[in-house]
Amino acid sequence: MTSQSPRIYIYKITFEEVLYYYYGVHKEKKFDEYYMGSPYTHKWCWDFYTPKKQILQLFDVTNEGWLEAQKVEKRLIKPFYNTDKWCLNEHCGGEFSIEHQKRAGKNGGNRAKELGIGIHSLTSQEKSQNGKKAKELGVGIFSMDADELSTAGKKGGSKSKELGVGVHSQTKEQMTKNGKIGGKIAKELKLGFNGFTTEQRKEHSKKLYENGIGIASLSKEQLKENAKKSHEIQKKNKTGIYSITKEEKRETMKKTNQQRWECCETGYVSTAAGVVSYQKGRGIDTSKSNRRRIS
Repeated sequence: MTSQSPRIYIYKITFEEVLYYYYGVHKEKKFDEYYMGSPYTHKWCWDFYTPKKQILQLFDVTNEGWLEAQKVEKRLIKPFYNTDKWCLNEHCGGEFSIEHQKRAGKNGGNRAKELGIGIHSLTSQEKSQNGKKAKELGVGIFSMDADELSTAGKKGGSKSKELGVGVHSQTKEQMTKNGKIGGKIAKELKLGFNGFTTEQRKEHSKKLYENGIGIASLSKEQLKENAKKSHEIQKKNKTGIYSITKEEKRETMKKTNQQRWECCETGYVSTAAGVVSYQKGRGIDTSKSNRRRIS
């Protein structure tokens, strides 16, 4: 190799007007060819400001030299590309930045939905059948025990929160709106909890308590503590009942008190709470199926 031979080198791009910077590795086709990086996401920075290049380290022009250069580049970028706002690198040795992952995930999901591929190529019935088949075979999520599911759920939730994806990419207003829409759709299609009859729900609850799983695995103290924490979180985040203004609460109470309900056994008419209180006092079944709204 002569002094005029093509080179492999690590470089750093800085800008005269701002503090942004960018690390990269380059393999020349000819010696000292003009090269100022190959930005994609932040190309605007190169167009708007004045870039300057500094060659930091040279490597042998071999396959081994190229691999070594990439390793050094990774060591240079990794401490900064997800933490320093001035670092313009969007990936690091095959490890993409958090912002890049968020964009790629959203774009990929939208594209798959648009093209009707992957999970979006299946009908609701096909998805349901696949879920039942997986349960029968004990594969996927059904191959995990309760502890493994809990651990996986926590890890997934933490990662989603860290990356700001899924439910964590939404504002409180969007969550509330989507929750209402999802609940309405689930009710219309009779999915999840809405797919069970009153008798099935009772039987399911009975099995939970018999086996001590789900909410039935918690002691009274734990239930109280969880309720207290939930109450504090809702108050802090202004969600649930705390997302409603005083005027909205008064309007809701007014509408509720204007409703008239009838006991199916005796014909007694009152508000929903009034009918339940009446039934309790007379030992009548207080399940919702035993009263009906008449206005």
